[in-house]
Amino acid sequence: MGTPAGTDVPDAPAETPAPAGGPAAASAGGNGGTARVALVGVHGFGTHHLRNLERLQARGAVELVAVADPQPPAPGSVPAQAAVFPGLTELLAESPALDIIIVATPIQTHAPLALAALATDADLYLEKPPVASLADFNRLRDAAALAGRGVQIGFQSLGSHALQAIEDLLEAGTIGTLQGISATGRWVRDKAYYKRSRWAGKRSINGVDVVDGVATNPLAHAVATALRIAGVRTLADVASVETELYRANDIESDDTSVIRIRTAASLPITCALTICAAESVEPYVTLQGSAGTAVFHYTEDRLTIETSSGRAEETFGRDDLTENLLAHRNSGAPLISSLVDSSAFMLVLEAIRTAPLPAAIDDAYVRWEGDGEAAHAVVVDIEEALERAGRQHATFSELGVPWAVSAPTAFEIPIS
Repeated sequence: MGTPAGTDVPDAPAETPAPAGGPAAASAGGNGGTARVALVGVHGFGTHHLRNLERLQARGAVELVAVADPQPPAPGSVPAQAAVFPGLTELLAESPALDIIIVATPIQTHAPLALAALATDADLYLEKPPVASLADFNRLRDAAALAGRGVQIGFQSLGSHALQAIEDLLEAGTIGTLQGISATGRWVRDKAYYKRSRWAGKRSINGVDVVDGVATNPLAHAVATALRIAGVRTLADVASVETELYRANDIESDDTSVIRIRTAASLPITCALTICAAESVEPYVTLQGSAGTAVFHYTEDRLTIETSSGRAEETFGRDDLTENLLAHRNSGAPLISSLVDSSAFMLVLEAIRTAPLPAAIDDAYVRWEGDGEAAHAVVVDIEEALERAGRQHATFSELGVPWAVSAPTAFEIPIS
């Protein structure tokens, strides 16, 4: 088993608030006592896990006994008693009786590292996206089932208590009949973002899938959250997936795209996403009802409801996924973001992986703002295009956007 190929990890919303706790938090220590935890990948988003583990260790819920990374951790970032290893192979050889292994490494390393973790007695926390292909996902799912291990996927937004509130309002008919769901993401990523690692913006490296695109990494939470709200978890829940992929940056993967999903119940879900906006805005998922709308800003756990009766807004707490995994191990609590429930997301990733290369957006419709490595591409009028795509459940080409030279690509859904 190889060691992680780098120290960067998939993006997660930098604005993700500290977990508010809840039922999962209350039982984290549970009957299992202090859990022995190992972290693979201590840089990038691994630093978030270090902070969270420090919080949990102070409460006596966990002990971080070992970390692995080919780059040494920053001084003082890892508890003095935690052993440091260059890779997971060495860590497992010297760290018996682990309860939880957290993997926060580059996308292309997820599959081999996760499979190695599942060969132990530990449960697994695997950062998103789970793996870089549907074939690897199926192998991982089968290995987890055979081992009887819990596998939590790092879609932190799924721990939001707002999701239950959304389920309640739909059941109550507050916004009428649900007619569609859209996910809208407008973020900024500069040139330095694509130079931070050798896998950034890549579809593959030396034949190994990476699939580091806007919908599979930086704004993957938008897709996963929209799917969860729609109750779409398995392959059987999806009737069709179409993709229309573009790039303004000089990269292999997409940075500006529309993914249109139709559920088995014929509900349209349209994800219109870019990291080539003029400014970063909190991403959001919109529920379009016959009698109103609900907008969920998932990085803020903020839900806004608008009907003929007026406008209401509420901010919710969220459960921490590591605590939830501990509760699952200790008392059988259901996983919030299980590997199996990531099946529909992986179908979307596979559609993107197998789609034609992203089309380059003509330079006439791209302007650059900032200097040097801080310069970032801005697609002209992208904000309006994203809004229209989500509202009309249409792709850029169907809307007649002038730079949209592609057509939507339909993905053939495999028989599950």
